Amino acid sequence: MFERFIVATDLSPASDAVVGCLAGLRVLGASHALLLQCLDMQQATSIALSYTTSVLDDYLARQKARLEGQGFEVETRIVPGFAKSEVNRIAREEDYGLVVVGSHGHSMLGEALLGGVASEVLHGAGQPILVMRLERNKDTGEVCVLPAGCDLAAHVLFPTDFSENADLAFTVVENMAAAGTRRITLMHVQDSARLAPHLAQRLTEFDAIDHGRLEELKARLVAKGVADVDIELRAGKPFLEIVNVAKARGVHLVVMGSQGRGFVPELFLGSVSHEVARHANAPVLLVPVAR
Repeated sequence: MFERFIVATDLSPASDAVVGCLAGLRVLGASHALLLQCLDMQQATSIALSYTTSVLDDYLARQKARLEGQGFEVETRIVPGFAKSEVNRIAREEDYGLVVVGSHGHSMLGEALLGGVASEVLHGAGQPILVMRLERNKDTGEVCVLPAGCDLAAHVLFPTDFSENADLAFTVVENMAAAGTRRITLMHVQDSARLAPHLAQRLTEFDAIDHGRLEELKARLVAKGVADVDIELRAGKPFLEIVNVAKARGVHLVVMGSQGRGFVPELFLGSVSHEVARHANAPVLLVPVAR
């Protein structure tokens, strides 16, 4: 499914945490990793005038060894340019099917690659993006991936609005089901902002229709061999309901499309997918609309 993937890395504890917790990608078919370090002009100039080149090489070598220990073939590369453009360009031109980023962190060079730039990578994404959720221990200061993030196959949450892009994301869930995912929760949220005030009285009608749609998806997953498939149908603010269900049910991975109903691409600040990627306490796999 995602045989070749890019890990956007830098000299940070955050990128170390991400690299150390990617064995779960094997359920997505991953086998070949590119550790990609992007340096803007200021960073490249600083490195050229200092000892940092050897530090960077050593760091990448250690991360490569950790990924190889998880069973991946690994290539490392340092390229000039901004991650927000270079990561997506390389993924597109060299046919990498997945990009992995962390949700926060700062490098020794001062660049928030796994924070602000991760968001920028999302905005320009033409391929699926896996956002690994990180947290910092308040007592030790250590950055780590939340425990749920290391076993992506244990429990998958699939929120859908039944759009074409959501259907595309569901093919990923089906492939995960065939690969051995153990539990899947299917979810739809009736957007309270769209229902009020003129459609609120039709909520029962809409629930019946959408529950039937979720049952159809459930039947497809059961046919793939997943015995534990649940359905969640809620009303409210979509991203909040998704985040709350992910936390309450102990979800290990959220899979969702990155464009919803309508004609405007949704990966902008404040969108449902963007907000779920920012706030969910589990990794989020965003599948963009086909271009």
